Amino acid sequence: MTRTQALEILRQFVKQDNMIKHSLASEAVMRALAVKLNQDTDKWALAGLLHDLDVEITSANALIHGQKTVEILTQLGVDIDVIDAISMHNECSAKAERYTIFHHALAAGETITGLITATTLVYPEKKLASVKTKSVVKRMKEKNFAASVKRENIMECELIGIPITEFAEIAITAMNSISDELGL
Repeated sequence: MTRTQALEILRQFVKQDNMIKHSLASEAVMRALAVKLNQDTDKWALAGLLHDLDVEITSANALIHGQKTVEILTQLGVDIDVIDAISMHNECSAKAERYTIFHHALAAGETITGLITATTLVYPEKKLASVKTKSVVKRMKEKNFAASVKRENIMECELIGIPITEFAEIAITAMNSISDELGL
């Protein structure tokens, strides 16, 4: 599946602008992680882009979110590794625990985008270029800040051999590379 096809599918199923931006941010982070870990960049980016394809269909119901995406992408013939990682990104609906670097990278990578976005929005200029790694790492410790962001998912970065400070830097840089698309 090409990126153009994936974007068409994403826009077919996801209408909320903020969810599209989250998907684009996740794609950028996953591509950067794939480069860092010498993995298939297109495959990892595709998983980041399409991981929340069913969020509106399922009304973000954690017990089924991710599994409708699996059905859709299976019918479209998407690579099984991508489908498997997407299936595992939501631990509430996953059939097993995450066990590959791809699983952990997607869970951590898509989750940190929310923390970085929330951190960006507290700055007066609301620009990603202003966000520093130490600010994101500091916000990780503030449980009331972006309270819905699962810090334990972000910390799975350590299971793929990337310390949190380096992980945050990679994610900020990746998101900064598409800041215009993100409106940040």
